Amino acid sequence: MNDNETSRLSRLTAILLQLQSNRLVTATALATKFEVSVRTIYRDIRALEQSGVPVVTEEGKGYSLMEGYRIPPVTFSEREANALITAEQFVLKNKDASFIKDYTDAITKIKAVLRESTKDGANLLSDRIAIGQNSSSDRTSNYLSSLQLALTNFNLVRLHYQKAESEEISERMIEPFAMLTANENWLLLAYCRLRKEFRFFRLDRIRNLQVHNDRFEPHNMTLQEYFDKQG
Repeated sequence: MNDNETSRLSRLTAILLQLQSNRLVTATALATKFEVSVRTIYRDIRALEQSGVPVVTEEGKGYSLMEGYRIPPVTFSEREANALITAEQFVLKNKDASFIKDYTDAITKIKAVLRESTKDGANLLSDRIAIGQNSSSDRTSNYLSSLQLALTNFNLVRLHYQKAESEEISERMIEPFAMLTANENWLLLAYCRLRKEFRFFRLDRIRNLQVHNDRFEPHNMTLQEYFDKQG
């Protein structure tokens, strides 16, 4: 196999991973990512289809994989494994307990597919990294994972929220829009039906939370567009 064939095989594998990782991918985006022409991407997609990969083409929109199709677990290079282990140390310093649990469960599954030599190096690196933030390992909230699901599924959320420097707790029905971090704590940006406007809610001030099955109409703007409107 010559260098061109090796390069194309690597690109086909990478394109397949992009298709599995994203709901929809355009030929232009793939061409930009892999620094090839759009025509080359068209040929690559045809090659994947001919090899039996169920690529779905949405005219004028892009490509996706047929629902339910999955490729076998991928292997990670030592550099990729080290990057994941380093990220894990940052996550372990996070103040939301639900986020830590979900990431720890995920990284355990990832470690399970590492080659033994890579796994040994990753475990060594894990013991040799220290992150300065949140040195006391405080856990101030446990709602990030539930709110992330509510955000991506457009579920209404009812919460009991404690005001700043007050014992007063109010009940709010909100439409989750975005998650941000500030001073090591998580913030939820949501449309508050009580105040009839977007508000920020600190997760460490949420005293109770219930995700409803009822869904709200998605807000037709990006987070950057929201900030732009605020000036």
